[in-house]
Amino acid sequence: MTSLQFHTLDVFTATPYCGNPLAVVLGADDLSAQDMQTMAREFNLSETIFVQAPVNPAHTARVRIFFPTAEIPFAGHPTIGCAILLATSTQPEGDFSTEILLEEEAGLVPVRVVRRREEIEAEFTAPVLPSAAPGTAAPELIAQALDLVPQDLGFASHQPGIWQGGPSFLYVPVADLEVLARARPIEPFWSELMDRAGVDSAYLYTPGVECDFQARMFSPTAGIPEDPATGSATAILAAQLRAARVLRPGTQSFTLHQGVEMGRPSTLTLTVDYAAEGITAMRIRGTAVHISQGQMRRP
Repeated sequence: MTSLQFHTLDVFTATPYCGNPLAVVLGADDLSAQDMQTMAREFNLSETIFVQAPVNPAHTARVRIFFPTAEIPFAGHPTIGCAILLATSTQPEGDFSTEILLEEEAGLVPVRVVRRREEIEAEFTAPVLPSAAPGTAAPELIAQALDLVPQDLGFASHQPGIWQGGPSFLYVPVADLEVLARARPIEPFWSELMDRAGVDSAYLYTPGVECDFQARMFSPTAGIPEDPATGSATAILAAQLRAARVLRPGTQSFTLHQGVEMGRPSTLTLTVDYAAEGITAMRIRGTAVHISQGQMRRP
């Protein structure tokens, strides 16, 4: 029976069994969308990425990304992990700097992968600039859905917002780390909030310790109770920071920690290019560590 090679990596960390676990399935050209969805459910990780031959031979690969419940057009930790795996498979030893070009459903995603003295990092440029998303999210309902009170929401000039850039997220700034730690989705308010906001995920953040912000991301209706590191949401956070008047003209970088409360600490770096016309680019940087590899039978 035909089998496919797979690898797993922990992404946005250099420490095994921290960060966000990812499955990468190679040689997926003959798989149907249903086959991929079935395999993603089998891995049951927040995301699984399937690698195919590129449509344009000048690019590295075409990739498709799946939640356990649905395909998504773009995601950050699969992009970082897959690019590092592909780069190191062709250059297993020594220092290098190379560009990986991934054809994702949201568009072409360039990823720069650099290894120096056994330390490896990848940085991608988000394929879609952020914009306001339709939907509403009343503070009272946000608080009910997260087992909080309205006074727990917001800090400084940061207020809740709904933004899109491929995927869409409800952004919820909270007062401090104590509030962040005790937040949790509560039904039936959670489903009502997601329906009114027109999203399936909420990204909570607050000022952090030894980082600019600490974050959590909940998406139980998409099969992800909590995500240890969410690259796409971190990229789109640029719009939230602009709305809070944090961004200055030029290039700024922010360090974020995520996954701390669930025992899988992750570190992500967001770099934003900001000009008079608005945000012109968002880049996400992180690392990954290889965990396993094997063969998997086709559905």
